[in-house]
Amino acid sequence: MTDVSIAACLGEDFLAQALHREYRHAPGALDVAGLMSWDDLNQILAAHRLQPPRMRLSRDGETLLVGGYTTPVATRRHTVWHRLHPAELHARLAEGASLALDSVDELHPAIARLAEAIDRDLRTHVQANLYASWTSTEGFGVHWDDHDTIVVQLDGAKRWRIYGTTRPFPLYRDIDDPCEAPTELVADLVLQPGDVLYVPRGVWHEVSADQGVRSLHVTCGLQTHTATDLMAWVSEQLLTHEDWRRDLPLLAPPDVRADAVDGMRKRLAELLDEPTLIARYRAAMDGQAVGRMVPSLPYIDGIPADPHLRVRLTTARAVLEIGDDAVALSAAGTVYEFASAAEAVLRPLVDGRTVDFAALAGTAGLALEDVVGLVQELVAGQAAVVGSLL
Repeated sequence: MTDVSIAACLGEDFLAQALHREYRHAPGALDVAGLMSWDDLNQILAAHRLQPPRMRLSRDGETLLVGGYTTPVATRRHTVWHRLHPAELHARLAEGASLALDSVDELHPAIARLAEAIDRDLRTHVQANLYASWTSTEGFGVHWDDHDTIVVQLDGAKRWRIYGTTRPFPLYRDIDDPCEAPTELVADLVLQPGDVLYVPRGVWHEVSADQGVRSLHVTCGLQTHTATDLMAWVSEQLLTHEDWRRDLPLLAPPDVRADAVDGMRKRLAELLDEPTLIARYRAAMDGQAVGRMVPSLPYIDGIPADPHLRVRLTTARAVLEIGDDAVALSAAGTVYEFASAAEAVLRPLVDGRTVDFAALAGTAGLALEDVVGLVQELVAGQAAVVGSLL
């Protein structure tokens, strides 16, 4: 799954022509065998206390009361949780409810690897939500999302009616409402297992399992990066300049206030004139992305020099920079500097591979202990995880 390129699945022109612009449907683009099954979902629902709204049922755009499919349980520690009632769950789903499970990438390794592959491909954080439905009743009604989504149909069939936009690029906290949904269809699609669908934010759509079969799909939501985000980052860079740290002359005469604004404008213009500004912002965001941090138990007091132990990075967006006599790795919010020989160790990890210590040492021509020492530093910074069965 780490070799999956969602951009390639959606077409060689996806990044240039469709991303953030228009929907894209790629029939049979992804092999979903082993990705997520109904048995996997059953085990997740049985093994976890998935309190609403993380796991919820919806019908006709309304969220069902949790008491309709769970039983409250009071613990000896004076807390209450909702135990899933399978028979009532079945009944609500048969009546037309849809099941939604948020952040399933935190619960299922195969979906996590899919999310990381998209994260690596599109350089933004991904949250994967799972949806299951059995009837033609719409679970969530006609709606739009405040983030781009990539949908993978896992089982059965799901009908997607796609409309246009009424407010381009809406945000979670916006200053205006997108108004009423448009009525003219842009596309009427039926997704089959392995189909991939991309829907930009703000595009109205409605979804139903009206093909006479059940449906299971995962929706990967992409974190947005707007000019507002860029300016927030730019404002942090400007703190290196004294005139951007100085108190505003709120009580000064008008000419002093005007001079202060003029100085800020010039400094900001200098930074915005840099042709590499967005590239530097992307690299900074990639290096800060914490990914999906995982502990490396039982190795709480050091990683042993076991050649069979395996290691992988916990972030899909680590940045590796090669210098003349050193390499720098930015990962999970920390910048690491190593000797040039470390490049052969770091390169496969940055590419998303899971590798055992012996293979890394052999490829790099380093002693096993040196590789373990490097990995220990990454584990201490929460940028890597080690284990026998990763």
